Amino acid sequence: MIIATAGHVDHGKTALIKALTGVDTDRLPEEKARGLSIDLGFAYVNLEGGRVLGFIDVPGHERFIRNMLAGVTGIDFALLVIAADDGVMPQTEEHLAILDLLGVTNGAAVVTKTDCVDSQRVAEVAGQARDLLAGTGLAGRAVLTLSAVTGEGVAELRAHLEDAAKTLAPRLAGGNFRLAVDRRFTVAGAGLVVTGTVFSGKVKRGDMLVLSPQGIDVRVRAIHAERQESETASAGQRAALNITGPDLKKITLGRGDWVLAAAAHGPSRRIDARVRVLASENRALRHFTPVHVHLGAAHLTGRIAVLEGRAIAPGASGLVQLVLDQPLGAARGDGLILRDQSARRTIAGGFVVDPFAPARGRARTSRLRFLAAMELGDAAEALGDLLAQLPGGLALDRFARAWNLTPEEAADLWPGVEMIRVGDARAPIGLAPEHWEAHRVSVVDALKLRHARAPHSPGAGEHELRRALPQRIDRPQRIDQQVFDAVIDDLLRNGAVLRDRGLLRLPGHRAELTPGEAALWQKVRPLLEDADLRPPMVADLAAALELDAQVVKSFLLRAQKLGLVLRMSENHFFPLPTIIRLAEMAETLAAETPDGLFTAAVYRDHSGIGRNLTIRLLEFFDRSGFTRRVRDDRRVLKPAAEVFGAPPA
Repeated sequence: MIIATAGHVDHGKTALIKALTGVDTDRLPEEKARGLSIDLGFAYVNLEGGRVLGFIDVPGHERFIRNMLAGVTGIDFALLVIAADDGVMPQTEEHLAILDLLGVTNGAAVVTKTDCVDSQRVAEVAGQARDLLAGTGLAGRAVLTLSAVTGEGVAELRAHLEDAAKTLAPRLAGGNFRLAVDRRFTVAGAGLVVTGTVFSGKVKRGDMLVLSPQGIDVRVRAIHAERQESETASAGQRAALNITGPDLKKITLGRGDWVLAAAAHGPSRRIDARVRVLASENRALRHFTPVHVHLGAAHLTGRIAVLEGRAIAPGASGLVQLVLDQPLGAARGDGLILRDQSARRTIAGGFVVDPFAPARGRARTSRLRFLAAMELGDAAEALGDLLAQLPGGLALDRFARAWNLTPEEAADLWPGVEMIRVGDARAPIGLAPEHWEAHRVSVVDALKLRHARAPHSPGAGEHELRRALPQRIDRPQRIDQQVFDAVIDDLLRNGAVLRDRGLLRLPGHRAELTPGEAALWQKVRPLLEDADLRPPMVADLAAALELDAQVVKSFLLRAQKLGLVLRMSENHFFPLPTIIRLAEMAETLAAETPDGLFTAAVYRDHSGIGRNLTIRLLEFFDRSGFTRRVRDDRRVLKPAAEVFGAPPA
């Protein structure tokens, strides 16, 4: 169980921990000289059954509140320390407010320095403590009294903590490993060591992790968990990791960074959160107010964009977007604290809702519905709600990272939610079945409309078809294209749509020439076919037909779309049967050699079409994917019928 002290400066937090553990947590020379804690201190007590009480001693002076905040995130239990001679002081109230904003509900108040006052004063301050806890997450928790000097009450507090450790529910070991770095130092002969609280997951010696937000790969060389050498460290423990990596010397590593599993790495500069403004604030938290943000052990600056209205009143809560000056690693549910622009006053706090907030449309009704789903307590329920909301689908890899799901947890979750998964297996897109079917129908309907408006057109290109859809997919372009591609592939696989020479059409559609085009084809066709394997070029056809060359070329381009001819080069069109005959010659030559290769010279001699035409034809075969050039040779890649299709009836 990780226990953090909290309270005003010089109220005896360090002395209290020393009385409980025998460890003086003031480790810095300046702390010794000034008699106050400046940075975090740590101490441990071993209990029966292998359990450990880990203490974090935080500074009480308001100048070092950022260090205090680095210590109280991720704790299990809080001790609010109040000196009997002073009573409740400003930092007592601020520290309690911070604990409450972070959702700490396990803890106790401790009235210290009872040897300095009479019993009546002790009772008075104990009453103040109870009143102070009322209305917070620690309401009704025990209030104990003691003297670290005489030892009176220390045994009772120790027993109370041991009982709390027995009844405290163990942290779930699920999620990716995430350790919030609060200290770093170098050990001779071992190298770099980072310490911090393990927020989630589990790590073992030898594991590969990522230093975030820098994105540097590191390996865990050794582990100390709760001050003892260990093979593993897991959620709820204080841990020290001896890490190594080739790129560590290139970066600055310190408090506020994370060491985590690769699946959890995804720093962001925009984070959506729900925050509550302290009731003690004199004014509302207004849109785009500059703030200091504390999350994990990190301290950053940024601005807060209010998503519902233009301000959040004192005592009220609301959705906000944190627009940070530097990237920060976060996961849904992480607690955070906001302080004012000068970092002198705590103003609000809350929890991360979505660590991957958009830059645009952050306050739209659709986005607020998205965040409402993300606030649901169960990942499967949230996923189902989001899939129902999003016609364009949900990026499942981003959802898993936001919820800090391990790859194994995500793989277990997906089958339990009814959806269609498409796209890259490493970054799949999830769609609700009803939205998937709606996309399939919209593609078919768009093709029906295209055929009705242009009956003489053989079909539509994919880009043209996607632009014609009645409802564009409401997601970033990358996902939009992946979903569209998956819908087209599904329709092709099921025969609902056909791909004909690069164009998409419905099975019942067959484009035909207009009467005028049909008449011209009757003149052009014999000129192409009578030339056998060497059809005339556009200029020669135009001369024979006594037509303008551009008119003939435009007609041949139209005939190409209908599958009557293929454009072999800029001004050279071949009837499809001729191309297939020439391609079959290449197949024959390739089959006659052990390595399946043939040369341009051999093909020229076999076909009899001449050197120049052979070169242009083989280059056309390469472009079509029928052959591939291997140095000076050619290799057939696919059957001619598969590449060029069958001639129209």
